[in-house]
Amino acid sequence: MMAVLEAHPAHRLIGRKRLFSLAVPAVVLAYLLYVAVAFDIAGLAGRARWDNGAALLQDFWSYKIHVTRNNRTDGGIEASVEGMRNATFSADDEPDWITVRPDGGREIALPRDNSVTFAGDGLVTLTTSEASYDIRPVSDGIETDIPNPPEGFSISDKRFSADLPGGARLTVTRSRSEVFRRQPGWELFFFDLSSPFHGRSLTELVGLAVSGERLDPERSNIAGMARDFWRNSIWHHGDVAWAIFETILMAFLGTFGAGLISLPLAFMAASNFAPMRIVRQAFRRFFDFLRGVDALIWTIILSRAFGPGPLTGSLAMLLTETGTFGKLFSEALENIDEKPVEGLRSTGAGPLPRIRWAVIPQIAPVILSQLLYYLESNTRSATIIGAITGGGIGLLLMQAMQTQKDWEHVTYYIVLIVLMVILMDWLSGRIRARLIRG
Repeated sequence: MMAVLEAHPAHRLIGRKRLFSLAVPAVVLAYLLYVAVAFDIAGLAGRARWDNGAALLQDFWSYKIHVTRNNRTDGGIEASVEGMRNATFSADDEPDWITVRPDGGREIALPRDNSVTFAGDGLVTLTTSEASYDIRPVSDGIETDIPNPPEGFSISDKRFSADLPGGARLTVTRSRSEVFRRQPGWELFFFDLSSPFHGRSLTELVGLAVSGERLDPERSNIAGMARDFWRNSIWHHGDVAWAIFETILMAFLGTFGAGLISLPLAFMAASNFAPMRIVRQAFRRFFDFLRGVDALIWTIILSRAFGPGPLTGSLAMLLTETGTFGKLFSEALENIDEKPVEGLRSTGAGPLPRIRWAVIPQIAPVILSQLLYYLESNTRSATIIGAITGGGIGLLLMQAMQTQKDWEHVTYYIVLIVLMVILMDWLSGRIRARLIRG
């Protein structure tokens, strides 16, 4: 009796299911172990520099103001925003935590009651909550007397550096003395130092915009604010807006250009419109070839042929999406209802009228929905392609990352890219919804 039960098909099926349920976790575990070994996860974790990562995150939402003394020439002292060539403060516009000394030096207040003094004769004094330290630049290096350097200090005959609380840092060499202090926000985002609106509070700006005396006789204060914001020499808002438009234009031309080309070609790949098998297979393999090569690869190839530029990126997306749309549109054509086509054929209508009045109305919602969806997707792709071809917001993003200092600009561009994608997603979703309801 037991032998009969064990041989029953239901029992064998239950046994296979149990074996499968045990085998799947074992295979997944083996795969994860292989990934951990192949990608050297343990070594990667050991090589990670978490302090560098924390500093990078700080650079996304804050900026550094450097106070620098030239020790080689006249001992001039200047304050400037890091990574911004046109952001050197005049003596009257320096931040309020920098105080001018009678001897021409500077007193720099730092977070947590720390301070640095640049004396007129070159002596640098670092004052912390624990002690005060003197560092003097000389012709062959630096001189200091710190027998037991605290944590965060690095001292040699040529260089002194100290990492201070709050993200501040002091560096002294024979050629220059420099201290920087982090400030939250994006400095000079609205108006640069050349604008008469720089440094004014929000209340003052509102008053000037509503009823204040004109700062520029040639235009109103509101027009002046808009002009200075648009022409900001630090953040280049006008250039960034054009780059965003250029990125959207690349995606638009690549997507809808591919749609216009692939629609007539799709008829040659649909079995109900191209009865010859060799013709169908030729066009289907052609579509496979175009979409099988990624747009990034087409970008590199076309860059060598036509040079960099946004048009090259548009052509690269056009080639890839022509293959994608050719396949999608041909499948939509194969699934149409043949009754309207037969009805028009019975009236003596030719091929073009049948396609115009019986086929296009059936596939138009599908085509437009796919075009809008891929327009949204290609807007994201245009950012990466633009970084390669030299166009759009992707180029600005790549340039800011390569400088290693403009990370607040990187954040600005990333925020704009995300907002651009959200806008395109919302807009295409609304249009697709109206098409589906229609």
